Amino acid sequence: MTIATLFILLFGSMIIGMPISIALGFSSVTTILLFSDDSVASLALKLFEALSEHYTLLAIPFFILSSAFLSTGGVAKRIIRFALSIVGPIRGGMAMASVMACMLFAAVSGSSPATVAAIGTIVIAGMVKSGYPESFAAGVIANAGTLGILIPPSIVMLVYAAATEVSVSRLFMAGMVPGLIMGLMMMIGIYIAACYKGLPKSPWKGFGELFQAGFAASGGLMLIIIVLGSIYGGIASPTEAAAVSAVYAFGIAVFGYRDMGPLKNVPLRTENESVPSMFFRNTRQSLFAIPLCIADKEIKKTVLDAAKVSIMLLFIIANAMLFAHVLTTERIPHIIAETITGWGLSPWAFLLVVNILLILGGDFMEPSAVLLIMAPILLPIAVQLGIDPIHLGIIMVVNMEIGMVTPPVGLNLFVTAGITGHNLVWVLKAAFPWMLILLAFLGLVTYIPEISLALPDYFDSLRGYK
Repeated sequence: MTIATLFILLFGSMIIGMPISIALGFSSVTTILLFSDDSVASLALKLFEALSEHYTLLAIPFFILSSAFLSTGGVAKRIIRFALSIVGPIRGGMAMASVMACMLFAAVSGSSPATVAAIGTIVIAGMVKSGYPESFAAGVIANAGTLGILIPPSIVMLVYAAATEVSVSRLFMAGMVPGLIMGLMMMIGIYIAACYKGLPKSPWKGFGELFQAGFAASGGLMLIIIVLGSIYGGIASPTEAAAVSAVYAFGIAVFGYRDMGPLKNVPLRTENESVPSMFFRNTRQSLFAIPLCIADKEIKKTVLDAAKVSIMLLFIIANAMLFAHVLTTERIPHIIAETITGWGLSPWAFLLVVNILLILGGDFMEPSAVLLIMAPILLPIAVQLGIDPIHLGIIMVVNMEIGMVTPPVGLNLFVTAGITGHNLVWVLKAAFPWMLILLAFLGLVTYIPEISLALPDYFDSLRGYK
C-alpha cells in the first residue's frame, strides 16, 4: 500500500503537469504523513539533512558559478579558435572543431546546456556561413553538447556520487576515457558525412596560429589542470576544487581576458609597451577594479543567474533525496533487488533493462532527479550481480546524455532551438542521426566495463590499492 501510494502520487502529479521537484516532495511528504510516525516538524529537518549531509553537493553551486563566468566571457571563442587551428584543415573540420570545443568546454563547465549555449551560439552561425547545412550544424552541437555531463568535472556525476556514496574522484576518472571515445566517434561520423556531402575544410594557417590560439585559450584551459589535477593529486576535495574553480573563472573572465566587468575592453597591452610596464599597469588596474566589481551590472547578473540555476537544481535534489529516504525506509530498493535477483537475470540482461528504464526516465525527467530516484534502486541489484558501482554510474550518465536530446524534456533540444530560431521538431530531426552514435556508444560503455574502469583502476594501482 505504501509503495503504491508513493508511485501513484508521483506519476499522477507529473501527468497533471506538476513540476518534477514539487511532485517528488508532494508524494514523499504525503506518504510519510499517511504511513509513517514522523511528525510534520521532522520533515523540514529531513529536507535540510538531505543537502547538509552530502558535503559533495556543495560543489554544484561553485561549478555552476564557474560555468556562468566562462560562458559569459570569451573563453568559448578562444577554445573554438584553438580547436579550429587543430582540425580545421580536415574536411568537415569546422564541425569536428565544434565537437572538440565542446569536449574542452565540458572540462571547464560540467554542464550540458551551458556547453551547447556557449559553443553553439558561435559555431552554428559560423558553420552556416562556411557552407554547412544548418540542420547538420544544429544536430552536431545538440549531441556534442551532451559531453558536458560526461567529461569531468560533471554536475550529474556529483549527484550520482551523493546518491550512492561512491568516490567522486574515481567517478571523474572513469568519465575521461568514455568522453574521449564519444568525441572521437562523433568526429569520425562527421568526417564520413563531410566526405559524402562534400563539406568544406578550412585552410591551414600554420603552426604560428596553432601556438597563438593555444596561448589565447590557455587561461580557460588551465582550469582543467587546476580542478582535475588538485582532485586526482589529493590536494583538494571536489568541493574545494569547485570553490577554487569559481574564483579562478571569475578572475580569468574579469581580470585575465577582460570580457566582462569594470575593465571590459581595456587592452592588456598597449603599443610599444614593455612587459614590466604592462605587468605593473595591469596589476594596478586590477587592484583598483576589485571594489568596482561589486557594482558591475554584468557581474551581478552572472552571479544572479548562477544562483537561480543552483537553487532550482538543489531544490530538485532536496526533494529527490526526501523521496529516496522514503524508498529506503520502506526497503523498496531491497524488495525490488530481491525480486529481480529471483528472476535469475544475467548481468548483461539486467544492464539492458537498466538502459531501457533510464532512457525512458530521461525522456520525462531532469537528469539529477532520475539519478536520485533510480540509483538507490538499481545499485543494490548491480552489486549483487557483480557490477561495479562506478561502471553503473557511467552507464547512467550516458543514458542521461541521450535524455538531453530526446523529447519532451531534452534540454539540449530547447537550447539549440533557441539558438537557431527553429521549432523543436526541426531540431529533433536534425539531432536524430547523431543520436544513433550516442546509442552505439551506450552499447560499448555498457558491455565493455574496461572503458570506464581502466583509468581509475590504473590510478588505484599506482597508489598501492587493490
